[in-house]
Amino acid sequence: MTTYQRIVLASRPSSNEEVNPAHFRLETKEMPAITDGQLLVRNQYLSLDPYMRGRMSANKSYAAPQALDETMIGGTVGVVLESKHPKFAVGDMVVGTLGWTEVAVSDGTMLRKVDTTHIPASAYLGSVGMPGMTAWYGLNQIMAPKAGETVVVSAASGAVGSVVGQLAKLKGCRVVGIAGGAEKCRYVVEELGFDACVDYKAGNLEADLAAATPDGIDAIFENVGGAIFDAALARTNAFGRVAVCGWIAGYNGEPTPLDNARLILTNRLTVRGFIVSEQPEFWPQGLAELGSLVATGKLKFRESVADGLASAPEAFIGLLKGRNFGKQLVKL
Repeated sequence: MTTYQRIVLASRPSSNEEVNPAHFRLETKEMPAITDGQLLVRNQYLSLDPYMRGRMSANKSYAAPQALDETMIGGTVGVVLESKHPKFAVGDMVVGTLGWTEVAVSDGTMLRKVDTTHIPASAYLGSVGMPGMTAWYGLNQIMAPKAGETVVVSAASGAVGSVVGQLAKLKGCRVVGIAGGAEKCRYVVEELGFDACVDYKAGNLEADLAAATPDGIDAIFENVGGAIFDAALARTNAFGRVAVCGWIAGYNGEPTPLDNARLILTNRLTVRGFIVSEQPEFWPQGLAELGSLVATGKLKFRESVADGLASAPEAFIGLLKGRNFGKQLVKL
């Protein structure tokens, strides 16, 4: 292997513009050399996640924008090909944020070794990775549901939502998902064990959500925003808790008005947005719990896997449009 491929951000989407393949560029590069304290990783899987859309914009956000003409940011799992680092050996499986690239040099920062004996490598980018931790943190530290309470999860069949619902079920909650399409809703109920799932594409969101939450909603895990969040707010009980994880309805700059925002006051709701990477002290506990649940089959997950780095832009665009089913990965 004398060359490798990477994808860089070639241009930024303008205001209200959807992401398209022209915003990315596939490049072929010479294999890099490493120096003392570095290691060379051959990535096996790339994680595609909605947060990447925000990084493509130059607008001020919780993290710096993705630099133009540089490797797109992204979580990865791979194998160490070469090492001059005291803590990593050739053959180690490692998880990091090495980006949309087949090969990367690392100094070991933010890189962790993982055991694939009982947990598939790809799961470390999903249920036992950042999406799983996002679910774990939002549920346990913000929503804090008690047995018997009703929890609603938007984007319920996705990498984060699917974990939230299963963890809430393990706590004895009534769990209602919101997802797009009958197939996804069947999966959420029949495979993941949610009590109900509302298909927002069926056109009866408010009525269907009311029917699925006869006792109201005590906690919301919000991935979408806009009309879906508004419908859930309308069903909240007093002193409900809301963990705001994503706002995918507005990623292209679309307006996402909330007609029911007044209920934040009248129902004395606690609403908190969060970024799980800012909570490193919780990761060891959360990942240990999630890993145990996956290894013992108590936490199920589904993956959509695109083949080859060149497929990443289209797979990412599909993710933003809800075409993926479960965690979206690229096999490199």
